[in-house]
Amino acid sequence: YSSTEQRLVSSEIKAATVAERAIEPEPESEVPGSLRDAGALRFWFAVVLTGLAAGIGAALLTALLRAVQQLAWGAGEPSALTEAARAASPGRHIALLLSAGLITGAGQWLLTRLSSGNGIDITAAIWFQAGRLPTLRTLGSALLSIVIVGMGAALGREGAPKQTGAVFGNLASSLQKLSDEQRRLMVAIGAGAGMAAVYSVPLGGAVFALEVLRGKLALRLVLPALAASMIATKTATFVVADAPLYTTPAFVISAKVYVWAILAAPLIGLWSVGLVRAIAWADRARPSDWRRIVAPPLVFLAIGLASIPYPEVLGNGQDVAQFLFVHPLAPLPLLVLLLLRPTCTVASVACGAPGGLFTPSLAAGALAGSVLGALWLWIFPEGDIGVYALLGGGAMLAATTQGPISSLVLMMELTGQARQFALPMLVAIVVATATARTIEMRSIYEARLSDEEVSRRLAARGPSGETGLDKEPSST
Repeated sequence: YSSTEQRLVSSEIKAATVAERAIEPEPESEVPGSLRDAGALRFWFAVVLTGLAAGIGAALLTALLRAVQQLAWGAGEPSALTEAARAASPGRHIALLLSAGLITGAGQWLLTRLSSGNGIDITAAIWFQAGRLPTLRTLGSALLSIVIVGMGAALGREGAPKQTGAVFGNLASSLQKLSDEQRRLMVAIGAGAGMAAVYSVPLGGAVFALEVLRGKLALRLVLPALAASMIATKTATFVVADAPLYTTPAFVISAKVYVWAILAAPLIGLWSVGLVRAIAWADRARPSDWRRIVAPPLVFLAIGLASIPYPEVLGNGQDVAQFLFVHPLAPLPLLVLLLLRPTCTVASVACGAPGGLFTPSLAAGALAGSVLGALWLWIFPEGDIGVYALLGGGAMLAATTQGPISSLVLMMELTGQARQFALPMLVAIVVATATARTIEMRSIYEARLSDEEVSRRLAARGPSGETGLDKEPSST
């Protein structure tokens, strides 16, 4: 062919490809919009199964966490870890964290031999593997995560129930022979339901699943997400208390709080960018071969030594955030923990330890809010530093997850507060997220994706990667 003919043939091929992609998918491949749609009963049966299984899984994992922490530190509740660690001997710190490192190394070596197929990262599975996850390897990683968090690893406990819920969503999809698009949603809402159950946040878990994990807030997706989270949360109540995770006083919201939110939120947004990029580096630095066994004990030993003077670095950070919401912390420990606690989380990821990043991000934001709040109160003495820790935690959560709606809902459910701090929290969330997104487009859950995968996901989510109500971005 001549060059002109080649261009014509190429244009015809492209036109045919576009036309082929424009063909409406089979009705059963879409998420049913009502019970009258084809395959709706099978789909909703999978939703119920996923919610029940995610709730049972979250309850059992919570019970296991309490048992491990009780055996290790003498205190079963995550909120009591810091005080228990402060009362423990230095030798106990070193022995427990070194043991956690050895368990991590051996566990990771074993898990890599359970399957050689898809990876276990939920975000990557949803977007690039149609939601398919290796069952045994993912469940094994969840169990390993809970055990080492109970022993003091500086990672979140929500990672395990999210993985478990995602696995059950995948299994329910296979059982009901759902399409790839339905499976993607089922895995996302399964992960959200697991998170909802472990923290008793049904609304926040549903919105988190759609906004952060699935990247859509289309109306047809909201009902199944809400249903799965509601079922999971109610199912888990035989272990998980149906109550706010954090106790906060009735803060007085003055005009100065809004001014602080406007001035401090950009700095928290920048801090979140640093954390996201540090997690991205840590994931790339994960060891392989024999180093997978050697690295975790060394890193956890270092964390154990750091925890002797600063026990706040242990666990997921729930007790740290709770303390900051109610009490001020002395300036020197506050500044040290501002850097040390996120460093321990990043180091844990870098050595290959599995675990969540939700509560560690919230705790990092509470620390940053407390530091900036202390500076503000030094200039304007009237006020409560706890409100700045609370706003900092919410702003950091939104900026790292890049889920402003879910973060606001989650902070309301986690604290039991509604109108009290909603407006200043919205200001902090919007400013921090906008700042972070201007510099770094990926969230902390996308930090483990390659640049090519991030570009593909952003392209699928629409112009500039926005998530819009009723938007139906193309499948990846």
